[in-house]
Amino acid sequence: MVALRDGIQSAAAIRALGEAGVVRSASPFAPDQIQPASLDLRLGARAYRVRASFLPGPSRTVEDRLRSIALHEIDLARGAVLETGCVYIAELQEALSLPRTLFAAANPKSSTGRIDVFTRVIADRAEAFDAVEPGYEGPLYAEISPRAFPILARMGSRLSQMRFRQGEARLTDAELMALHARERIVTSAEPSIQGGVAVSVDLSDFDGRGLVGYRAKRHTGLVDVDRVGACRVADFWEPLRGEGARELILDPGQFYILASKEAVQVPPDYAAEMVPFDPLVGEFRVHYAGFFDPGFGHAGAGGAGSRAVLEVRSRDVPFVLEDGQIVGRLVYERMAERPLTLYGAAAGSNYQAQGLKLSKHFA
Repeated sequence: MVALRDGIQSAAAIRALGEAGVVRSASPFAPDQIQPASLDLRLGARAYRVRASFLPGPSRTVEDRLRSIALHEIDLARGAVLETGCVYIAELQEALSLPRTLFAAANPKSSTGRIDVFTRVIADRAEAFDAVEPGYEGPLYAEISPRAFPILARMGSRLSQMRFRQGEARLTDAELMALHARERIVTSAEPSIQGGVAVSVDLSDFDGRGLVGYRAKRHTGLVDVDRVGACRVADFWEPLRGEGARELILDPGQFYILASKEAVQVPPDYAAEMVPFDPLVGEFRVHYAGFFDPGFGHAGAGGAGSRAVLEVRSRDVPFVLEDGQIVGRLVYERMAERPLTLYGAAAGSNYQAQGLKLSKHFA
């Protein structure tokens, strides 16, 4: 058994968990699959178009549930187009055999969220998405639902990532205040800290010509999730210019890429997660990808000035979003140990020192 310290497990510990069989895989880990504080999860050979999203519940496996809800099987070994507005369940190559002290949590990868692909991980007998309880032994699956663009995915594509935590790792508000005093984790002089560090939206000007964000176009071509820089921005995105108004009306059902007003820093001994702000403040959500690895935005890893990119949808009614409005909070957690390689120096660190940045798929 691997000896683990309390906190979020680093890349070295994740590698050891793989060698010990705690994380099992149908094929060896790819060289860049382990990030400083997380593990990319790879699609397996089969996916299923299903009638609706589901959780298996405490007495059933995902496979049991698929027998009654799957419409047809899809061969991912050859690659497949996943259409917008449809729900798919895909096998993952990774499976778990967790000890009684280790909890696993999943999130979409940053690149997945930025192309508006809603994805979450499901385990057998699960009563919650993206959460795998200590002691779990069994396979993992990904629910995938493209919202804005149809995607081309295949066996080995990575849409989600997983983090492993032992013990209590989350910082209290008092600890966050002390960390900010030492490290200035956001550029706000006096940030709002209540259940996390407040992050607000920037609707001023990113390019000197009034650019405040991007809105996804409708009826576009495919995004190949494994190809970097293969798509033209103009074919998929409409640039939004504020013309000095410093506000944006969110249309229901539309998807927006915006950026935080604050630059964000995650010191090497910590990891962070973006959580939605209280929904009572407005009918919109900043959602999808939430993990920030150690070193994100950190000057020592080449990331000084990194903004948080916000993936935004309005719910049922149009909503006026104003410059400086709080839209999310950063929750910080302690690492069990400092990673040997920080985000920015690690392979696949596509968003270090970012401003308003679309996903890696766009040239």
